Amino acid sequence: MRHPISTYRLQFTPSFSFRDATRIIPYLHSLGITDCYTSPYLKASPGSSHGYDVVDPTQLNPELGTPEDYQAFVETLSSHNMGQVLDIVPNHMSIAGPWNTWWQDILENGPSSQFADFFDINWHPVKAELHNKVLLPILGDQYGVVLENGEITLSHQEGQFFIHYYENSLPVDPSSWIIILQHRIETLVASNDPSDPHVQELQSIITALINLPSRNDSNAESITERSREKEVIKRRLSTLIQDSPLIADFLQANLQQFNGEKENPQTFDLLDELLSAQVYRLAFWQVASEEINYRRFFDINDLAAIRIEEATVFQTVHQFIFSLIESGSVSGLRIDHVDGLYDPRAYLQNWQTWAQHALQIRADDKGRALFIVVEKILGRGETLSNDWPVHGTTGYEFLSLLNNLFIDSSSKRILDSFYMRFTHNDDSVDEQVYECKAIIADSSMASELNTLGHQLNRLSEKYRRSRDFTLHSLIHALHEIIACFPVYRTYVTPDPDEPITDRDRAYIRLAVTQAKRKNPTTNAQVFDFIQDFLLKTPTEGSPLTWATVHPFVMRFQQLTSPVMAKGVEDTAFYRYNRLVSLNDVGGEPSQFGIPMPVFHERMRDRQQHWPRSLSATSTHDTKRSEDVRARINVLSEIPKEWKASVSRWHRLNRKKRVRVDDLYVPSRNEEYLLYQTLVGAWPFAALDSPDYVDFIQRIQEYMLKALREAKIHSSWISPHDAYEEAMRTFVKKILSPDSPHPFLDDFLPFQARIAAYGMYNSLAQVVIKTTAPGIPDFYQGTELWDFTLVDPDNRRPVDYSQRIAMIEELKPFDIQPSGEFLEDLLASYTDGRIKLYLTHRILHYRRTHSTLFLQGSYDPLETLGTRQHHLCAYQRAWEGKSVICFAPRLIHQLLPDPSKHALGKAVWNDTMVVLPKSARGTTYLNILTNAPVNSILVNQQPMIPVAEIFKDLPVALMEPLS
Repeated sequence: MRHPISTYRLQFTPSFSFRDATRIIPYLHSLGITDCYTSPYLKASPGSSHGYDVVDPTQLNPELGTPEDYQAFVETLSSHNMGQVLDIVPNHMSIAGPWNTWWQDILENGPSSQFADFFDINWHPVKAELHNKVLLPILGDQYGVVLENGEITLSHQEGQFFIHYYENSLPVDPSSWIIILQHRIETLVASNDPSDPHVQELQSIITALINLPSRNDSNAESITERSREKEVIKRRLSTLIQDSPLIADFLQANLQQFNGEKENPQTFDLLDELLSAQVYRLAFWQVASEEINYRRFFDINDLAAIRIEEATVFQTVHQFIFSLIESGSVSGLRIDHVDGLYDPRAYLQNWQTWAQHALQIRADDKGRALFIVVEKILGRGETLSNDWPVHGTTGYEFLSLLNNLFIDSSSKRILDSFYMRFTHNDDSVDEQVYECKAIIADSSMASELNTLGHQLNRLSEKYRRSRDFTLHSLIHALHEIIACFPVYRTYVTPDPDEPITDRDRAYIRLAVTQAKRKNPTTNAQVFDFIQDFLLKTPTEGSPLTWATVHPFVMRFQQLTSPVMAKGVEDTAFYRYNRLVSLNDVGGEPSQFGIPMPVFHERMRDRQQHWPRSLSATSTHDTKRSEDVRARINVLSEIPKEWKASVSRWHRLNRKKRVRVDDLYVPSRNEEYLLYQTLVGAWPFAALDSPDYVDFIQRIQEYMLKALREAKIHSSWISPHDAYEEAMRTFVKKILSPDSPHPFLDDFLPFQARIAAYGMYNSLAQVVIKTTAPGIPDFYQGTELWDFTLVDPDNRRPVDYSQRIAMIEELKPFDIQPSGEFLEDLLASYTDGRIKLYLTHRILHYRRTHSTLFLQGSYDPLETLGTRQHHLCAYQRAWEGKSVICFAPRLIHQLLPDPSKHALGKAVWNDTMVVLPKSARGTTYLNILTNAPVNSILVNQQPMIPVAEIFKDLPVALMEPLS
């Protein structure tokens, strides 16, 4: 089993292909990367910019290159001794357009499709009209309006009929072809010789269609017969039309009548009748939130969930990935959205069981034979389940922990107070999270909630002590429990003999307790009724067994996760803007900084339990990049100056706000978000450069997305065009470089100072990420400064030619970086070379000493002196080999003037790092500068003066020489 030592995320798109990736492998190897961590690259919807919309998991995405291109990529990785961790999507597939043949088969054949059990479809939903049908919410307006506008059309292609709606091409159920072929059949027969073989063949085809097994017949023999006979009928019809102009003209005339006349609504009755006979029910897209009857990825209608828990589905969906792993092309997996799965642990165990047998690899003590990490967001105080056979997560908990190390917790009260006064909003973050989750449950996830409520109602009817619970009360109680749920989900399994964990029990009880407290007028017995099910403890005397109840519990667990994600990450994080560097995936805005001892404790725990979990600081899903957060964190160090600055900017820009529907745009909360965003994302570009023009457009697009995600003044479902345009105008006005411009005159010097301090945070992050327990993961392009925001901003093309040239320039200094070189790196930090240099230097050292970092202990080092709280210091040690890591924090207090570097005794004063007793008389070599540093004895205790450590660079990595 191969374990990565460091990973680099590549986002494949039609504009970044396998060939493009192959070209940069030598550069990544030179950087020190050991494994590429690739976005999904199985066949996706045309033009996909991310790969998560897979339409065919059995082949490569042809838009990314040929199989030969892919093989060249794999061989180039191998020649550089590099591995590949592949991001896979087991939870859902894209059903947009006509490209997913499995889904198209379902739309043609319904429950009798061979793929009917592949997708998580409720064939018997509450709405009777959807019995054995699939709701397709793809229309841009009400069904009747769209139909009578002539936007839905019928066509015939090669013996098959299709319904078209713009880019959507939907198959017509062969059983319903009778409606088309029998239309005017009497006229055809009467006006032609009845013995005409072509007319007889048409009548024979109609007879065959009448005898075709029903699409609702799920008997295996009937499914096989229907599948066989419909294809025969298609070939017969295609041949007939080719051979008989008479039948071709007859059919064309019928199609014309079915497609109606736009000015005559009654002419669409035929098409309406045909559409009513289909497996699918076309509907206005806004209907989805209440009536959709297939499980989706969150609330995205085009992404339908699959039932990967079924053995056949698991094998079929993963067969191509199996081959990639068996051939050695892929050495590890990243499992996307693991919380969306029916039983995550069982799914992961299936993978490891396959790996043991297919690869003939003996599993370790956790049952792991294949390197696997999962995309899992851990809530406050939550840890990854120890019984999962994985190597860890994709690293969001590390991102949050590391980010909090650079927050000055002493400013919390000041920033809380100012934020509430400036925005006129005194709701706590916890209350806003609850409200946002409730909104999601009421809106985009309402259909799933209603389905779950009706399922619960049927259970309540089976027991005399619960049958009086009304449907409304049950749905309301579910809604409140889900809105109060403290984590993404619990992991109760369908196994009747497996007890619920103490952790899950605590989360369920907490959610129910809070739901009761928020709803004192609701019968508490309803909450208790639900809690008993979730805890696997049905009421004594109840006829309900676990076999009856567990489908409800499993579905409940699959619902809490998307409600949490949409409610917190995609709503609350855009509403509660006190310090937005805390509002990132895996983060807890209520947590404001972390004490150094707690950070060390978490790192030691990480080394003990999950030493191969990824350590991420930027990803394709983060709300803002690591360097943007690093800058915004500085604001926590200057709360009073920040207060004064925001108040002043608000006054300077007041006349640029406009009123829309009696509301000022932007609102104070939106304006507060905007100023933080500008501080964090401002580029190193002149105001008259094309990059600055591009920056203004990026901020406009970001603020539009922020408006819609917040769902207060606009939303994705119901965009407020006038409000959004007013926001665009405000951004353009305040950022226009035209003079005079009092706001920019005031803002730019402030931002430049914050950027200088943010540089230290960013460099410290690099050192800790690459040396602390875990596998450092680099998102594409972040080896230089990266000031991007949430997607799609963070998925812009990366300039690799620039990076290749820069790393070539650094190579002469690999052996002995001169003092002049190091001084130049700091002096010209805006070009990003200093970040690239540190990344390159440490990754090479890490690759050479991989065992030290993968298995070595994590030992916090004590710091003494007046600046002791501004330093994070720890040792990594393994079998006589050790290295000490030093990273500064909260630099503003040490360096009033950021134009001077945070180096030497003038900054660090008497601060010392206490070394192990064994370090007496030891000389250390700074890996980053190649400068020796001698330990000294203070009261018989070996120490190192921090002023000596940070003599040339503001970070350090030191190994003992003697």
